[in-house]
Amino acid sequence: MALTKERQRAWLNQSREEILDPAREIIDPHHHLWRTSGLPEYVLADLWEDTQSGHNIVKTVFIECGAEYRDSGPNHLKPVGETEFVRATASASAMHGKAEIAGIVAHAHLDMDVGLLKETLRAHEAAGDGLFKGIRHGGAHDPGKNLGWMNATPHADLFSRDAFRRGVALLGEHGYSYDSWHYHFQHDAFTDLATACSDTTIVLDHFGTPCGVGDFAGDMATVFDQWKLGISRMAERPNVVVKIGGLAMPVNGFGWHQQDRPPTSDEVVAAHRDYYLHTIDAFGPSRCMFESNFPVDKLSLSYDVYWNAMKKIAKEFSAAEQHALFYGTAERIYRLG
Repeated sequence: MALTKERQRAWLNQSREEILDPAREIIDPHHHLWRTSGLPEYVLADLWEDTQSGHNIVKTVFIECGAEYRDSGPNHLKPVGETEFVRATASASAMHGKAEIAGIVAHAHLDMDVGLLKETLRAHEAAGDGLFKGIRHGGAHDPGKNLGWMNATPHADLFSRDAFRRGVALLGEHGYSYDSWHYHFQHDAFTDLATACSDTTIVLDHFGTPCGVGDFAGDMATVFDQWKLGISRMAERPNVVVKIGGLAMPVNGFGWHQQDRPPTSDEVVAAHRDYYLHTIDAFGPSRCMFESNFPVDKLSLSYDVYWNAMKKIAKEFSAAEQHALFYGTAERIYRLG
């Protein structure tokens, strides 16, 4: 049976909670929008349904997801259609006292011809009308294709390709950031990329996706130890910052999407706390930002439960550190001030 908004809403409503620290201002630096995908439609009304569920979400950043590409014209400019779609949505989100889409991270093939890449960046800049902040060209690649999740690239060696590294470096030269998404077993290749492109701010999405399915099913303790080592090495690269979230995707292996009811915030904290604390310890709060990864993580938990869990994890940090995790890092990295 296909997942619908109504079925998903009914399932998530089983774990609604009282909102903790409701006045805290939050920037959600990672969400998607689409009319058509393998999941239910997620447009501004759906985003607002989540961001208005009790937490004080002030601004958001849209991250590319292959939505609304142009259906004609040069191939390298087709992703600009997504920026046009989101810019129109962002305009509609302004001046309503609700969460405002304040940044767009778009897509471009960073390994394309440099001239074409520069043209694509200029087109995103024009379409974004001040909101275009950077590019995500994900490196996630599952060589065995047994994770049951997606490949962001067909190239297992994307991070080491000279053309790709030139593209990442070009982003830094033009003042843009590079967002990446990959699997935990690609940490070393990602760190080598960050070393080679040290003048570009590089944002790691979703902790580098520690996997708990396929070859890694039933062995999450070993994966965690491997993941920790990779994160610690990565933290030595000062140009890398981390979005800490996105651990509730099915590929992470916690299985909540298959349960009769979604998890509570206490259950999320119990399962995920060590990932958050290790990353914050390695990078420091000024290089970490909480992210919802909605509506993908909505397969497993509700928006209010996610942010309650983050507030519980963050409570041991100082007021300044909490501000960085919930707001300040995202504002600085994506230039939202």
